Amino acid sequence: MILFIDVCVRKGSRTRRLAQRVLSHLPGQVETVRPAEIDFPKTDEAFLKKRDACIAAGDYSDPMFDLAKQFRSADTIVIAAPHWDLSFPAVLKQYFEQINVVGLTFFYTDSDRPVTLCRAKRLIYVATAGGPVRDHAYGFGYVKALGEEFYGIEDAVCFCAEGLDLIGADAEAILQGTEAEIDRAFC
Repeated sequence: MILFIDVCVRKGSRTRRLAQRVLSHLPGQVETVRPAEIDFPKTDEAFLKKRDACIAAGDYSDPMFDLAKQFRSADTIVIAAPHWDLSFPAVLKQYFEQINVVGLTFFYTDSDRPVTLCRAKRLIYVATAGGPVRDHAYGFGYVKALGEEFYGIEDAVCFCAEGLDLIGADAEAILQGTEAEIDRAFC
């Protein structure tokens, strides 16, 4: 199963357009989750107490664990996240906080190393940016590190169309160039 994490909020999103191009190359069933449409619980002391009690009991039947179960069962992860404020929309971080569950998506060894319980071997991150993206460390870099460290995903790639809103930029040509890059990657 391909899990498509669609963090785009605008109709006609350029990021979603590129992600759809990626998805057109991937065989298999696609399940879509839209974090912006999820009413995430407030991560306060009461929530953490409830979550920790469930984890301690090994009881993952509460709906708060449904996203983590879905993520764990995916073979490929595709994330569409526009580049905002040197990173990605905050709702993607909320999503990661919901799926990063000890005993469900990963566990720790005796030497304090996380070991994945997830199936995914590939993560494809798709972004667009109005300006230049000089360093992906805050967006893709973070997601790649999280994938490697907790979920055992070693094959992580990023497709990014940047400079779309700069004066004189031909946004359509930039998008088409990124679509061609995507097509070449899957030949």
